[in-house]
Amino acid sequence: MKEQWKILIAIGVGAAIGTLSRYALNLITLETGYPLGTMIENLTGSLLLGFLTAWFLVSVPKEWLKAGLGVGLCGGFTTMSTLAADAAFLLQEYTIMNSILYVFGSMVGGILLAWIGYRAGTILSSRLKQKRAKEVEG
Repeated sequence: MKEQWKILIAIGVGAAIGTLSRYALNLITLETGYPLGTMIENLTGSLLLGFLTAWFLVSVPKEWLKAGLGVGLCGGFTTMSTLAADAAFLLQEYTIMNSILYVFGSMVGGILLAWIGYRAGTILSSRLKQKRAKEVEG
């Protein structure tokens, strides 16, 4: 039961940090008139979650850390609902092509960056594991 509370607190702290970071980024990019902040958040969040997923497969962290960073931080930082609302806004205020490019760039870019993050996490964590193994041997 104590471990579940640790996990819930880690998710809450991570979500708070992710949400506040998302809000700050949106404020910074608000003047563009384009939902650039949401696109940046979702793309970088996808990259980070892909990286963390691969890293955690090798390093196997405490469950509270994994949940706090993945579910909390990445979940609080990224936002599907804002992506959908922004796409509707672009459709209403601009052209259908703006909306399509935004959704396509966000989805395909997110998947591509998640894959890149996963590959980077795999490579870096494997190198770290090999380095640690050599240190133990030597």
